Amino acid sequence: MNTAVSGRLPDFPWDKLTQYAAQAREHADGIVDLSIGTPVDPTPEVARAALAAAVDAPGYPLTVGTPEVRQAVVDWLAGTHGVTGLGLDQVLPLIGSKEFIASVPTYLGLGPGDLIGYPALAYPTYEVGAALVGARAVATDALTSFGPETPKLLWVNSPSNPSGRVLPKEHLKKVVDWCRERGVLLVSDECYLDCVWEGEALSVLHPEICGGSSEGILVVHSLSKRSNLAGYRCAFVAGDRDVIAELLAVRKNMGLMMPAPQQHAMAAVLGDEAHVEEQHERYRARRTTLRAALEAAGYTIEHSEASLYLWTTKGPDGPDCWQLVADLAAQGILVAPGAFYGAAGSHHVRIALTATDERIAAAAERLTRA
Repeated sequence: MNTAVSGRLPDFPWDKLTQYAAQAREHADGIVDLSIGTPVDPTPEVARAALAAAVDAPGYPLTVGTPEVRQAVVDWLAGTHGVTGLGLDQVLPLIGSKEFIASVPTYLGLGPGDLIGYPALAYPTYEVGAALVGARAVATDALTSFGPETPKLLWVNSPSNPSGRVLPKEHLKKVVDWCRERGVLLVSDECYLDCVWEGEALSVLHPEICGGSSEGILVVHSLSKRSNLAGYRCAFVAGDRDVIAELLAVRKNMGLMMPAPQQHAMAAVLGDEAHVEEQHERYRARRTTLRAALEAAGYTIEHSEASLYLWTTKGPDGPDCWQLVADLAAQGILVAPGAFYGAAGSHHVRIALTATDERIAAAAERLTRA
């Protein structure tokens, strides 16, 4: 069997947590798994009703998506995030955001000799996308680190996974201007834009950042966390009309089509903010409980003003991330080591808020007791 492609990829990070998961499961009150940000609360009724109403779908859906789902995206971006001026031909539905993040270098014909930039602390799939096509990837937060080189594609991620950091409007505008001056495609992963606890987060397509033009910009959004739709695989990409057209042409040939019932569900949930506010308050309460317990137990929370994680450390001179993982596993709490997200996370762990109220309370009690 030819493993030339898989051999270019980094080791799947979650496999390294197996022994710590086994240790956490030995706790008398069971494991509290805060390692992966998978939603645990019910899928909202508005989504289930829309899905049920669309189950009779004998024909093939279109890769471009229905006009209704694309209009729902345009209306949501405008009404909720102030993104104006988008047309229906500037939106594509995706089968979850991860497949797109991993595959966009492939869709755009990048390969050996091309350079891709992504954040110093980053979701591992940016690196995977570069590795799949044999491109060179640089993890950096400083545009000056590229020197005389010009990347073909640059990822930004605000709010950040894993740190929950929100990039200021002024910084994002500088990144947009830098990319446009050099002809770099800027792709902004905005999957946590609705999960902000402190301050404000803006889309890169907000007119105060992009100047009212989507030229050279794509934004990626997911409904997995916002609407508890991880199992539905509903996401979208929007932005530069010419790039969207190229993505559509390639994806059509690959048969990448969001199932029709899910398109109906996606349109429905984008038109409903009540369930988002309800879920937001659930997470706010869990965040308050867990943060207080961690800080009382001697941990420090850095950034974390947004997203569904607490970026947690005991300082640069304290235990490394794997020791922190081991310490928490001994209390039956499983978390993700910061090293999963780059060298800059070597003294941090990412602790997810995506557990039930009962499990969050159990974790807080164990931390307080310890």
